[in-house]
Amino acid sequence: MAASLAVVAVGSWTLARRDSDSGTLADQVLASHIRSLMPGHLTDVLSSDQHTVKPWFNGRLDFSPPVSDFAGRGYPLLGGRIDYVGGRAVAALVYGRRQHLISVFVWPAGRDRANPSAIGSRQGYHVFPWITPEYTYWVVSDLGVAELQDFAHLVQQADSAVAVPTR
Repeated sequence: MAASLAVVAVGSWTLARRDSDSGTLADQVLASHIRSLMPGHLTDVLSSDQHTVKPWFNGRLDFSPPVSDFAGRGYPLLGGRIDYVGGRAVAALVYGRRQHLISVFVWPAGRDRANPSAIGSRQGYHVFPWITPEYTYWVVSDLGVAELQDFAHLVQQADSAVAVPTR
């Protein structure tokens, strides 16, 4: 009986901690996006050229984030910045859609403490996280849900197009 209670207690504690970590990570991502909206904080490198933004991260991060431009689909790349989320330096790519700004936070998948499985809305912003074999992504914006989902799908397609299969 005591062993069963211990297993249930440890399992519940682990699940609660994982959910709490994911919530905390979502709060940090959202806070970083909101901070970026303050004047002078949006980008460290202001460019719509992915061949300017991607190399800018070299030497500033210990990974090279995938950078794509979706201007032809109505989501132009505006630039990028270094941000700090979950105890690590991450790439933050900035895109636009009419008067809305979209932050895409990217870092290597192997360093995750929590599984970002929940899509949600907080404080008028929508948050879409996902993990690929290579990277963890969090997309945040006040853009409408349907358009933000379309944008997230574009990012997912671009990631899978540049992914190198491992054998």
